[in-house]
Amino acid sequence: MNRLATISNHNITHVNMKLKVTFLAVLTVITTLVQAQTYQELSGRNTLNVITTAVPFLMIAPDARAGSMGDVGVSSSPDVYSMHWNPAKYAVMESDMSVGLSYSPWLRNLVPDMNLAYLAFAKRIDNNSSIGATLRFFTLGDIQFTDKDGIDQGTYRPSEWALDATYSRKLTDNLSGAVAGRFIYSNLTLGQNVGGASTSAGISAAADVAVYWEKEVVWFSGIDSKFAWGINISNIGTKLGYSSASIKKDFIPTNLRFGPTLKLAIDDYNEIAFSIDVNKLLVPTPPIYKRDSITGNPIPIPGSDKYEILDGLDDDVSVVAGVLQSFYDSPGGFEEEMRELSVSFGAEYWYNKVFALRGGAFYEDATKGNRKFFTLGAGLRYNVFGLDFSYLIPIDSRNNPLQNTLRFALTFDLDNVGKAKK
Repeated sequence: MNRLATISNHNITHVNMKLKVTFLAVLTVITTLVQAQTYQELSGRNTLNVITTAVPFLMIAPDARAGSMGDVGVSSSPDVYSMHWNPAKYAVMESDMSVGLSYSPWLRNLVPDMNLAYLAFAKRIDNNSSIGATLRFFTLGDIQFTDKDGIDQGTYRPSEWALDATYSRKLTDNLSGAVAGRFIYSNLTLGQNVGGASTSAGISAAADVAVYWEKEVVWFSGIDSKFAWGINISNIGTKLGYSSASIKKDFIPTNLRFGPTLKLAIDDYNEIAFSIDVNKLLVPTPPIYKRDSITGNPIPIPGSDKYEILDGLDDDVSVVAGVLQSFYDSPGGFEEEMRELSVSFGAEYWYNKVFALRGGAFYEDATKGNRKFFTLGAGLRYNVFGLDFSYLIPIDSRNNPLQNTLRFALTFDLDNVGKAKK
């Protein structure tokens, strides 16, 4: 069975049915562990109601360091990969200039040739400000296209990419802020006519707004300590569609990330840090529709392309309204809103600033995607070069798409090039 046939049972609502079966079904795979196709009861209490968006590859942890710490990074110590987690950290990074390259084979239990590559650059302008830029490239591997009758239309290799740039500046001795811009290009159909509908690449523009605060604290006798917290609202941008015939478009994954970090310098050689990240998608929650008692299908509103809502709010709203509505629109009320928070825990140990061991955990409610996993990793720094590795261990390993996920990252600290030559 080809890959699209395997994943084409998802409920599609925004453009031509055959068009969505071809490429938005692929998007749904990338969301990792969206394991159910319709509303259903879980333990007789909670209703499955997963929030899905376009271009979910923007939410994948791109670097091995954060990937080995349970996907935390909003307040961890700055590095060249801070763009994804909190670009405001660039203002207080130690290096004057760094380049990083990260690579991850993605969902290899499902797809043998899906990959994510990430190129990052950061440069300090002066003591108070820095700039950064990244390029994220995601390939979905070979996809077999078919028409509405199932006739083979050829095999193609869809891909997506995003280009970012940011300016970060210290606002006070302890607080820094950043704004970032992002161009998103998603070419999932390569211009093919799918299911009788013409298609085109999806294009969107987005922005991030972030703050980062850190300060040395005297909380433990004889131990130098630093406390930090960060907030990042990312991917605030226009909706994205893949067909000129489509009136409705999909939200991109606007996301709120916040959390603290405590760093302890135990002695001259040993350091350890503990971090927590909390995430919430600032995207409307799908409502639960009224269904016909005989057919089980949603009941249409006469003279409209919409359906009657049983619980929740209409999710066909503007981007700004969607951000605001995301805090109170869940069909299950406040309890369901709380279930939409995912939580990450991470720890990082450094010996002599040369060798690092890392670990972490990630939790997402079963009704909102059910991603639950542990992570492990290590890092090495030597003069100019840094090398990081991470490995993901899902809690439920039975046919889990995330099983055996690896990430590799290479960092090149240009600030140390001259020092290494001396």
